Amino acid sequence: MEMHALSGGFADPAIEAAHAFRAALDAMARPGRINRLSGACPPAPLSPAAGALLLTLCDDTTPLFLAAALLTPALVDWIAFHTAAPLCPPEEALFALGRWEDLPLDQFRIGTPDYPDRSVTLIVEMAALTPPNARLRGPGIETHQDARLPAIAPFTANRARFPLGFDCYFCAAEGVTALPRSTRVEAF
Repeated sequence: MEMHALSGGFADPAIEAAHAFRAALDAMARPGRINRLSGACPPAPLSPAAGALLLTLCDDTTPLFLAAALLTPALVDWIAFHTAAPLCPPEEALFALGRWEDLPLDQFRIGTPDYPDRSVTLIVEMAALTPPNARLRGPGIETHQDARLPAIAPFTANRARFPLGFDCYFCAAEGVTALPRSTRVEAF
Protein backbone atom coordinates (compact mmCIF):
# COMPACT_ATOMS: atom_id res chain seq x y z
CA MET A 1 0.00 0.00 0.00
CA GLU A 2 1.33 3.41 -0.98
CA MET A 3 1.63 6.30 1.49
CA HIS A 4 -0.96 8.38 -0.42
CA ALA A 5 -3.62 5.89 0.70
CA LEU A 6 -3.12 6.93 4.32
CA SER A 7 -4.17 10.54 3.76
CA GLY A 8 -7.34 12.17 2.46
CA GLY A 9 -9.75 10.81 5.05
CA PHE A 10 -11.75 12.85 7.52
CA ALA A 11 -9.55 14.95 9.85
CA ASP A 12 -12.04 14.42 12.71
CA PRO A 13 -13.81 11.19 11.69
CA ALA A 14 -16.59 11.14 14.30
CA ILE A 15 -17.70 14.73 13.72
CA GLU A 16 -17.18 14.86 9.95
CA ALA A 17 -18.85 11.47 9.36
CA ALA A 18 -21.86 12.67 11.36
CA HIS A 19 -22.08 15.84 9.23
CA ALA A 20 -21.64 13.83 6.03
CA PHE A 21 -24.29 11.31 7.09
CA ARG A 22 -26.70 14.15 7.78
CA ALA A 23 -25.98 15.65 4.34
CA ALA A 24 -26.51 12.24 2.69
CA LEU A 25 -29.81 11.74 4.51
CA ASP A 26 -30.94 15.27 3.67
CA ALA A 27 -30.08 14.74 -0.01
CA MET A 28 -32.12 11.52 -0.15
CA ALA A 29 -35.02 13.07 1.80
CA ARG A 30 -35.16 16.09 -0.54
CA PRO A 31 -34.50 14.67 -4.01
CA GLY A 32 -32.74 16.95 -6.46
CA ARG A 33 -31.57 19.57 -3.96
CA ILE A 34 -27.86 20.21 -4.00
CA ASN A 35 -26.12 19.74 -0.67
CA ARG A 36 -22.49 20.38 0.22
CA LEU A 37 -20.51 17.33 1.24
CA SER A 38 -16.86 17.89 2.08
CA GLY A 39 -14.08 16.76 4.37
CA ALA A 40 -12.62 14.02 2.17
CA CYS A 41 -9.72 14.36 -0.23
CA PRO A 42 -9.67 11.09 -2.18
CA PRO A 43 -7.28 10.34 -5.04
CA ALA A 44 -8.24 11.61 -8.49
CA PRO A 45 -10.50 11.15 -10.31
CA LEU A 46 -12.87 10.78 -7.35
CA SER A 47 -14.69 13.92 -6.18
CA PRO A 48 -14.57 15.06 -2.54
CA ALA A 49 -18.35 14.50 -2.29
CA ALA A 50 -18.10 10.90 -3.50
CA GLY A 51 -15.14 10.32 -1.20
CA ALA A 52 -17.11 11.63 1.77
CA LEU A 53 -20.02 9.33 0.88
CA LEU A 54 -17.68 6.33 0.77
CA LEU A 55 -16.13 7.27 4.13
CA THR A 56 -19.60 7.63 5.64
CA LEU A 57 -21.60 4.79 4.10
CA CYS A 58 -19.06 2.02 3.42
CA ASP A 59 -17.25 -0.35 5.73
CA ASP A 60 -16.07 -3.95 5.71
CA THR A 61 -19.67 -5.22 5.50
CA THR A 62 -20.70 -3.20 2.42
CA PRO A 63 -19.54 -4.72 -0.88
CA LEU A 64 -18.58 -1.99 -3.35
CA PHE A 65 -18.48 -2.15 -7.14
CA LEU A 66 -15.99 0.23 -8.75
CA ALA A 67 -16.42 1.04 -12.43
CA ALA A 68 -13.36 0.21 -14.52
CA ALA A 69 -12.34 3.87 -14.94
CA LEU A 70 -11.93 4.13 -11.16
CA LEU A 71 -9.94 0.93 -10.65
CA THR A 72 -6.69 2.76 -10.10
CA PRO A 73 -4.16 1.47 -7.55
CA ALA A 74 -4.33 4.79 -5.66
CA LEU A 75 -8.12 4.72 -5.29
CA VAL A 76 -8.29 1.01 -4.52
CA ASP A 77 -5.68 1.46 -1.75
CA TRP A 78 -7.48 4.56 -0.41
CA ILE A 79 -10.80 2.69 -0.19
CA ALA A 80 -9.13 -0.34 1.41
CA PHE A 81 -7.39 1.76 4.06
CA HIS A 82 -10.22 4.18 4.90
CA THR A 83 -13.30 1.96 4.60
CA ALA A 84 -12.15 -1.68 4.20
CA ALA A 85 -15.12 -2.11 1.85
CA PRO A 86 -14.62 -5.28 -0.20
CA LEU A 87 -14.61 -4.72 -3.96
CA CYS A 88 -17.04 -6.99 -5.76
CA PRO A 89 -18.78 -7.69 -9.08
CA PRO A 90 -21.94 -5.67 -9.85
CA GLU A 91 -24.43 -8.38 -8.86
CA GLU A 92 -23.05 -8.49 -5.29
CA ALA A 93 -22.76 -4.74 -4.70
CA LEU A 94 -24.60 -2.78 -2.03
CA PHE A 95 -22.92 0.37 -3.37
CA ALA A 96 -21.62 1.07 -6.87
CA LEU A 97 -19.39 3.96 -7.85
CA GLY A 98 -18.62 5.37 -11.26
CA ARG A 99 -19.66 7.62 -14.10
CA TRP A 100 -23.17 6.90 -15.36
CA GLU A 101 -22.00 5.47 -18.68
CA ASP A 102 -19.63 3.06 -16.88
CA LEU A 103 -22.23 1.49 -14.56
CA PRO A 104 -23.81 -1.81 -15.75
CA LEU A 105 -27.37 -1.05 -14.59
CA ASP A 106 -28.79 -4.39 -15.75
CA GLN A 107 -26.41 -6.31 -13.46
CA PHE A 108 -27.16 -4.63 -10.12
CA ARG A 109 -29.55 -5.94 -7.47
CA ILE A 110 -32.94 -4.21 -7.37
CA GLY A 111 -34.28 -6.02 -4.29
CA THR A 112 -37.03 -8.63 -4.09
CA PRO A 113 -40.76 -8.24 -3.38
CA ASP A 114 -40.16 -9.47 0.18
CA TYR A 115 -36.95 -7.45 0.66
CA PRO A 116 -36.95 -4.37 -1.61
CA ASP A 117 -34.18 -2.85 0.53
CA ARG A 118 -31.72 -5.49 -0.71
CA SER A 119 -30.75 -3.37 -3.67
CA VAL A 120 -27.83 -1.28 -4.80
CA THR A 121 -27.23 2.40 -4.15
CA LEU A 122 -25.39 4.08 -7.00
CA ILE A 123 -22.87 6.86 -6.38
CA VAL A 124 -22.62 8.56 -9.75
CA GLU A 125 -19.76 10.91 -10.58
CA MET A 126 -20.89 13.81 -12.76
CA ALA A 127 -19.12 16.76 -14.34
CA ALA A 128 -21.67 19.16 -12.82
CA LEU A 129 -24.99 19.15 -10.97
CA THR A 130 -26.35 22.05 -13.00
CA PRO A 131 -28.06 23.14 -15.23
CA PRO A 132 -31.22 21.11 -14.62
CA ASN A 133 -32.63 18.87 -17.33
CA ALA A 134 -35.34 17.04 -15.37
CA ARG A 135 -38.33 17.80 -13.20
CA LEU A 136 -38.77 15.66 -10.09
CA ARG A 137 -41.99 15.02 -8.16
CA GLY A 138 -42.82 12.77 -5.25
CA PRO A 139 -42.03 12.23 -1.58
CA GLY A 140 -39.87 14.99 -0.08
CA ILE A 141 -40.78 17.48 -2.81
CA GLU A 142 -43.51 20.05 -2.16
CA THR A 143 -44.53 20.66 -5.78
CA HIS A 144 -41.54 19.91 -8.01
CA GLN A 145 -37.76 20.12 -7.97
CA ASP A 146 -35.60 20.67 -11.02
CA ALA A 147 -32.39 18.66 -11.15
CA ARG A 148 -29.55 17.56 -13.39
CA LEU A 149 -29.61 13.85 -14.26
CA PRO A 150 -27.27 11.89 -16.54
CA ALA A 151 -30.30 10.39 -18.37
CA ILE A 152 -34.10 10.38 -18.05
CA ALA A 153 -35.43 7.04 -19.37
CA PRO A 154 -33.56 4.77 -16.91
CA PHE A 155 -35.02 6.69 -13.96
CA THR A 156 -38.54 6.54 -15.39
CA ALA A 157 -38.12 2.77 -15.77
CA ASN A 158 -36.64 2.53 -12.28
CA ARG A 159 -39.68 4.33 -10.80
CA ALA A 160 -42.04 1.95 -12.64
CA ARG A 161 -40.51 -0.99 -10.69
CA PHE A 162 -41.16 0.64 -7.29
CA PRO A 163 -40.78 -0.63 -4.54
CA LEU A 164 -37.94 -2.44 -6.33
CA GLY A 165 -35.14 -0.53 -8.00
CA PHE A 166 -31.99 1.39 -7.16
CA ASP A 167 -31.36 4.67 -5.35
CA CYS A 168 -28.78 7.20 -6.52
CA TYR A 169 -26.42 9.85 -5.27
CA PHE A 170 -24.96 12.24 -7.84
CA CYS A 171 -21.63 13.89 -7.00
CA ALA A 172 -19.64 16.73 -8.53
CA ALA A 173 -16.82 18.47 -6.63
CA GLU A 174 -18.29 19.06 -3.12
CA GLY A 175 -21.92 18.89 -4.27
CA VAL A 176 -24.28 15.96 -3.85
CA THR A 177 -27.89 15.36 -4.85
CA ALA A 178 -29.94 12.20 -4.56
CA LEU A 179 -32.74 10.43 -6.36
CA PRO A 180 -34.61 7.69 -4.51
CA ARG A 181 -36.51 5.11 -6.54
CA SER A 182 -39.83 6.61 -5.37
CA THR A 183 -39.28 9.87 -7.29
CA ARG A 184 -41.12 10.52 -10.56
CA VAL A 185 -38.87 11.96 -13.28
CA GLU A 186 -39.90 14.01 -16.32
CA ALA A 187 -37.71 15.60 -18.97
CA PHE A 188 -38.03 19.33 -19.57
